[in-house]
This record gives sequence, structure tokens and C-alpha cells, in this order.
Amino acid sequence: MIIDLKDDLPAFRQALRDWLAETLPAGWSDAVDQGSEEDYLEHQKWWMAECHKQGLAVPHWPTEYGGAGLSLTGQVVLADEMARNAAPRLDLFVVSLNHIPGTLIPFGTPKQKQQYLPEIPKGTIWCQGFSEPGAGSDLASLRCKAERDGDHYVVNGQKIWSSFSMFAKHCILLVRTDFEAVKQAGITFLVMDMDTPGLEVRPIKQLNGQSEFGELFLTDVRIPVENRVGEENAGWKVTQATLASERGVLWFDWAERRRYSIERFYREALENGAAWLEDDQLRREFMTLFAEHQAGRRMIRQLLRENDGHGGGAAMTSAFVKLHDTTLRQRIADLLVRIDQLGGQEFLSIRNETVLHGMYDFMSAYGATISGGTTEIMHNIIAERGLGLPKG
Repeated sequence: MIIDLKDDLPAFRQALRDWLAETLPAGWSDAVDQGSEEDYLEHQKWWMAECHKQGLAVPHWPTEYGGAGLSLTGQVVLADEMARNAAPRLDLFVVSLNHIPGTLIPFGTPKQKQQYLPEIPKGTIWCQGFSEPGAGSDLASLRCKAERDGDHYVVNGQKIWSSFSMFAKHCILLVRTDFEAVKQAGITFLVMDMDTPGLEVRPIKQLNGQSEFGELFLTDVRIPVENRVGEENAGWKVTQATLASERGVLWFDWAERRRYSIERFYREALENGAAWLEDDQLRREFMTLFAEHQAGRRMIRQLLRENDGHGGGAAMTSAFVKLHDTTLRQRIADLLVRIDQLGGQEFLSIRNETVLHGMYDFMSAYGATISGGTTEIMHNIIAERGLGLPKG
């Protein structure tokens, strides 16, 4: 397997390149974009299976849980080669590959680790039931209620913005078990099977034409107490580990993919003699945004070092990275729409984000400044925790 070369990084990198060239079928991107939702699901499972054959599904996990203990440098090499070769992103498995080990390894019971972790590299999809219509940026205000009934919790409430919940087998769910305690002190963390009676999933049609998110409606859903992660009313602490797991290499992967996308876009413009290259203002804006993207990549590398224990400001750097990256995406998309002019106004719903498309990117970019902590929340974190400014 390719992962067996992880201690020889040049050989590891070359093996990745050779494998990607041999394994990815020509035109896979167009086929996925033009296919149905079911086709996309099957392609994602196929790609997960191919990665698993080479030990690349969960290489960053500790060896005792089925991973290879791949070093941070090795993870960066892997992400870089995937981006360079425009390989598919395992979008449907983001929660499975990052949030679940980041939660269960430090907080799960031995039984939970044994039950849930081994099935993930085999293609099990997880989703996240955190946000609610009245509890998004202020997650601790959640109202989804769980009442203890013997060896079960009976859950009633609603969740929203649950990525790929229509495909998921399991869900990590935050519920309120104490309405009298301080907000953070009354939350419990549960694992819910998605085929549990009383659960309804409704896909949410987005502006960009996709239905990435689902809305969950829970009516007297019974979840075994043994599915609780951590202690009752102590779920907020567990949640912080879950949310922290998406920082670091995941940000690196996104940034590297966009870097190669921008470079390909510019190279094709030069080859085709694109008209926008004759416009001084558009050319100046493009190069400015590309330079800012390169600066963002440097900041993400700093975040990786801090998360790896070589710095003490990971939380603050993460806020800077999130703020910079999501607002930059909007500005790049805005420029693309102006470059494409009328020729780019046709809307395409695409699943391969290694290709820049002005209107799709424009319609998709604005949600990023809301999800995972709004721009306003990032400003507050930087101002209050970083600069020591007073609240209000």
C-alpha cells in the first residue's frame, strides 16, 4: 500500500502521483456533475474504497484505531498531491473522517470506539445535529430537548444545516437535558442512528442548486443512554473537541485546491488569449487576490504548526484563517462573475470544486461567512480574546 511509504516522503509523494494518474478515470468530473444525486453518492463511496485500499482513507488516525499515524508533514503532502491532481474531495465523509475521531478518541467509551470507528474507512457516512433555527452562531442556546426515560433519552426538537444528513447512517446530536442550568452546563452529547423511529430528514434546496444540507425533525425519538458521549450535562466540553477537529489540515486542503484552481484558470486564460487579460483593472484585481490567497496559505501553515504543538495561538489563528478565507472566497467569486460577463451567467450546479465557475462560486461563497462561525463572531473573537478589547 502507498501508506507503507509514509516514512520516505519523496517516495510517498511519487507513489501518490502515480496512483492518482492510474486510478482516476478521464472525465470523472463531468460525469459526476452531470449525474444524479445517487450517482454522486456512489462515486464518493467508490473513491473512499479506492483510498482505503491504499491505506489513505484514515491515515491521520492513530494506529490503534485503524489509522497509520501519518505525520503532519505526511498529511500535508497527501493533501497537496490530491489538490495538484484535482482528485475528488471526500465531501460526504468530512464529519466521518474528522469530527468523529476528534470526538470519540478522547471522549468515547471503549465500546463506542470499537463500534463506530472501524466502519468509517469502509464508507459509513455521519452527519452533525448541532445548529437549530434559533441556535446557530449562539450554539449554546439550543432547545432540542432530551428527557431520561429508563435506559433511553426521549428527544424532541429540530436541527438545521445538517450536511449530507439524507445519506448518513449516524448523527452526532446535541440536546438540552437541563433547562435550569447555565446554557453551556445543560447540554448532552448523543449518537443517534438515522433510522431511529420518529426522525424525519428534509433536504434543503440551496441557492446554488444543490441540497447539501438537511433539516432534522425529532418527535419522541428514543436514543439509548449508552449512546451518550461524555457525562450528562457535560456535552459542551465534548463539543469543543468536535469543532476543533475541523481546523488544520482540512483548511489546508481547501486552500491548496483553490490555489491550483486559480493557477489553472490563469494558465488557460493565457493559452486562450482571454479578453479580460487586456483589462488593466481586472488583471490587477486578479493578481491582488492571488497574492492574498498565497498569504492565507502561509497563515494556514502557521495554524498547522500551532495545532501540532509548536505554538500557543491556535484558536486565534483559526479565527483569522476563517475570516480571511471566507471573505476572500466572496471577492474571488465576485471577480470571476465580472470576468465571465454574460458568458458566465448560465448557472451550473457543480460538485467538482477544483474548477472555477463564476456564477456557481458567487452563489456558494456567501454561505461560508455564516457557517462554522459567522464573520461577526470571528471579529468578536479577535477583538475580545486577541486584542483584549471590552465587550459591547
